Amino acid sequence: MWGRIREDVEVVFEQDPAARTFFEVVLTYSGIHAIWAHRIAHFFFERGMFFVARVISQISRFFTGIEIHPGARIGRRFFIDHGMGVVIGETCEIGDNVTIFQGVTLGGTGKEKGKRHPTLEDNVLIASGAKVLGSITIGENSKVGAGSVVLKDVPANSTVVGIPGRVVVQDGVRVKRDLDHQNMPDPVADRCNMLERQIGELREELEELKTRSIR
Repeated sequence: MWGRIREDVEVVFEQDPAARTFFEVVLTYSGIHAIWAHRIAHFFFERGMFFVARVISQISRFFTGIEIHPGARIGRRFFIDHGMGVVIGETCEIGDNVTIFQGVTLGGTGKEKGKRHPTLEDNVLIASGAKVLGSITIGENSKVGAGSVVLKDVPANSTVVGIPGRVVVQDGVRVKRDLDHQNMPDPVADRCNMLERQIGELREELEELKTRSIR
């Protein structure tokens, strides 16, 4: 147990240049507090003591601002930086050496049963405000840009940005993409285009009515 605690603190010093002393990290870093509370909650969850597990996770959420469902499986050297607003769902699986920032959601897309939350493989980084939704996999060594919304699997060694998230770098090579609606669905743009067509049709009908009235 003490080895895992020391490992958690070492990760903070590796990832956060603002970390100064051991006691500062242990006493003031909410990300570490949330991870430690989760391990206790997960212990009870695995043994069928679901109510106790949820109580622990809710107390942790109250004090840290980080919500981790006790059923989530989290690997070693997990780092949550400035964790306020982080949400991690029940069936999430997180590998080793994963880093996430504030406002990240690892959530579901509806009321589906079974595996409904993301899997993050080793060495993944999820930047501030990103939303990774559904039973998808973020491949190892991949990065998700700030504010991105990822709804599909991401291959290993990739960088994903945008809404919806798209791969822009893979294996160190920039990915060229044809930015059409077939490959990158944009429901907002589709709705705007539909409204524009309808307005055009109404204008044509009004012009016809004016022409008829003049005659």
